[in-house]
Amino acid sequence: MILKNKSIVILLSGGLDSSTVTSIAKNSKAKIFGLSFDYGQRHRKELNSASIIARHFEIHEFKKIKLDLSLWGGSSLTDSQKKIPTDGVQTNKIPNTYVPGRNTIFISVALSYAEAIDADFIGLGVNALDFSGYPDCRPDYIKKFQELANLANKRGRENNPIKLWTPLINLNKKEIIQLAFENNVPLEKTWSCYSGNSKPCGKCDSCRIRDTAYKEWLDLKNKT
Repeated sequence: MILKNKSIVILLSGGLDSSTVTSIAKNSKAKIFGLSFDYGQRHRKELNSASIIARHFEIHEFKKIKLDLSLWGGSSLTDSQKKIPTDGVQTNKIPNTYVPGRNTIFISVALSYAEAIDADFIGLGVNALDFSGYPDCRPDYIKKFQELANLANKRGRENNPIKLWTPLINLNKKEIIQLAFENNVPLEKTWSCYSGNSKPCGKCDSCRIRDTAYKEWLDLKNKT
């Protein structure tokens, strides 16, 4: 996909995946508009990381949207009464870190923003490891949302749709880390942990996946 001189709204959480998407867009010479959400998440430190990444890549514009999903909870990320899983990733099971409707809400807001500024793309960091855990990260969901986007706004109806761009969708975390290094992502400034602590807990699913992938990438790098 050609991004040079194109405008793109990127959902920038401050984590590894969205930061890598931002770096690819930057190196592709796209005009980047970052969008983060303060949605009542326990790990609000990711918002600080998002700001740091936005400054690091000198993106054109960065906005934070206040949208408090903790008002109704339904997830351990937005309800402090729910325990964040620390027993490791369980396959074929949606964990309680899933936030009901989160991506549907976020992408809808990004679509409005993109149409208002006449952006051509919306960049998302969804990837292969998200598929089993989260229903709103899967390829069939992205495909259907694209169909909706084509019908939901003026640009789509005029046959000039805003396209969902998911460059990591078929990659695992080890491959994403490789891409991050190739595109100069400051990994130490990103935040992936689900806990609300000042340092990564090392126990939640997100920490486990990231740490394991980094060790695998490092082992492979040392062998070559």
